[in-house]
Order: sequence, then C-alpha cells, then structure tokens
Amino acid sequence: MSGDTCLGSALCPAAGHKPKAGGLKGGSLGNKYVRLNVGGSLYYTTVQVLTRHDTMLKAMFSGRMEVLTDKEGWILIDRCGKHFGTILNYLRDDTIALPKHRQEIKALMAEAKYYLIQGLVDMCQAALQDKKDLYEPVCSIPIITSPKEEERLIESSMKPVVKLLYNRSNNKYSYTSNSDDNLLKNIELFDKLSLRFNGRVLFIKDVIGDEICCWSFYGQGRKLAEVCCTSIVYATEKKQTKVEFPEARIYEETLNVLLYETPRVPDNSLLEATSRSRSQASHCEDDEGFELRDRVRRIHVKRYSTYDDRQLGH
Repeated sequence: MSGDTCLGSALCPAAGHKPKAGGLKGGSLGNKYVRLNVGGSLYYTTVQVLTRHDTMLKAMFSGRMEVLTDKEGWILIDRCGKHFGTILNYLRDDTIALPKHRQEIKALMAEAKYYLIQGLVDMCQAALQDKKDLYEPVCSIPIITSPKEEERLIESSMKPVVKLLYNRSNNKYSYTSNSDDNLLKNIELFDKLSLRFNGRVLFIKDVIGDEICCWSFYGQGRKLAEVCCTSIVYATEKKQTKVEFPEARIYEETLNVLLYETPRVPDNSLLEATSRSRSQASHCEDDEGFELRDRVRRIHVKRYSTYDDRQLGH
C-alpha cells in the first residue's frame, strides 16, 4: 500500500498492538512515512505531502515547530480528525470534492484556517457564496399514492389537513381556453398556503383521484368542506371541462380548518370570537357549552358542500 494513502482508525493498528517505532522525534524529519493521531483518528502519510504547501503543517514537519509524540511514536495533533483526511487529499492534489451541506463546508473551512491552508479556505468560501441563495425547503408535502395511504395520513394527523387533488389526465372532455391557467393558479395557491401555514396544517397532494381539481379540508379526522373547481360546460357540439379558481373560497375554508388545530378540542375562545352574536356570552355555563358544540356542528354541516356552477337546462 502506498505511503500516501490516508487510513482511518478502522484500518490502523488496533488497541494493544504497538506500532513500530519511527517517525518524527524532537522536530527532526526522521523517516519518510509519518504516523498521525489527529483527535483520536489515525492517519499514515509522508513528510513530502505535509510540506508541499506553505502551511502550519509544513512548519511542524520541517523542524520549525515542536512536534509532540506519544510513547508509541504517533505524532499528536490536538484537533478534530473528521476532516483531516480531506485536508491531506487537498495537500496531495490541490483540489477536492467539497461536502454538499453548508455546515460541513463551514467545519472544513475552520480546519483549513487552523492549518493555514489558504487555497482550501478560498475554495470553501466560494462554495458557500454559491450556496447562499439556494432555496432550502421549509416544509414537505406528501403525495397520495393510494386511498389507504390517504386515509391513514388524515386519521393519524394531529393537525388539520388540506388536500389538493389535481389530475389533468382525466381528459374525458375538451377543456375551455383558460382551464389550464386556472389549474396552475390552484396549484400555486396551494404552494403559497403550505408555506404560510407550515407547522399548523398538514398539506397533501393527490394525483390519482377522479376529479381534475378539487380542494378538501379535514379536521380531527373528519371531512369539513370541499371546493370542487371543475364543472362541465355544454357547448353547441361537445362538452367542455371548465376549471375555475375560487381563491376567496379556498382562503376561507383554509382559515376555518385552523379551528381544529391541536388539541383535539376546538379552541372555545376562537369559536366564541367568531360567533354571530355577543349576547350569547351572557348565557349560563351549561348553555354556553352546548352552544359552542352546536356551533361546531353547524360549521361542519354548513361547510360540507360541493362547488358546482354547471349550467342547467342544457
């Protein structure tokens, strides 16, 4: 095996086996091969690699700085050894494949600054600058793949649920001229709402249902409302599918499901604030409790409807 190969601790001599004496002692160059213990991670490399660039490592292994060794001859460097293998690879090749995540790049740059490896510091800074404006998702949207999965998600959710079904493949009839634009508007509104109410509402997408575009709203495992955005237009010679964008209605129903946030019991103060008459507050406690329960029931019954403006008599 080449002496330039960086070996992790799993490939180094096990505990209880003493390596052969050698390496640097008292700052002298010693053998060509160097054994390093960096924060408990063990590496083999050569003096040539460590002294290629004008860094702190070159100062250590050219006799300008004191080098500490243990009784078995391993040179001790009191730093985290996680990124030291990457440091060695950069010293060998003058380039490396940087980690994908910002935090890992920052950690590597901190080590490069400690060892005074300016070229690697510059690489890390350039990569962080490129990643600065990248969008990092703040929420995840499940995609329904089966009715059983949908049922399981809704029943197990401790949050209200808003589901958007869009299935453009349901092409039984031709579409009106603005149907595609309205379908995209529904999808864009769904994305905006999922970002705005992330953490309070579970948003899911359905691409296997029978409707082309339909919103469904759930609270405590029950379906509270439905806004169907498609209807059939009976033209002179053929039927056409019309997709609409009832933005205000969708916003209203989304706000209504917030009444069913955890805990499972709706917030009485929120229900009380949305009641039609403030005179109800003067009722006795028993009547008030019954009235709030009735209010929830009436919201449920009233909101469970289907939006359909198909023309009649054609």
